[in-house]
Amino acid sequence: MIIYNVTVNVDKNINDDWLEWMQKVHIPEVMEAGVFIKSQINQVITESDTGYTYAIAYTCASMKDLHQYQVNFAPGLQQKHVVRYGDKAVSFRTILEVIKEF
Repeated sequence: MIIYNVTVNVDKNINDDWLEWMQKVHIPEVMEAGVFIKSQINQVITESDTGYTYAIAYTCASMKDLHQYQVNFAPGLQQKHVVRYGDKAVSFRTILEVIKEF
């Protein structure tokens, strides 16, 4: 299993709008690509006056599946995010391989 993790730091002034948009629009659009088995959004527990940090974890079966998403879907979906929020929601991505679940 592969986890595609997107960590996003969100400006506190847009947090409510961003969180609603992610849950109602963006994450459902990512899931509609048919690549990921499940997804979850998590808030990173930090003390920050500038904003909030979230980690969105998308799980897929293989690197091949993730590559399909990255080539065919990610550029357009990421562009929608940039157009809507610009530098008010800055993200980075991490790819994790599940070794064993307990």
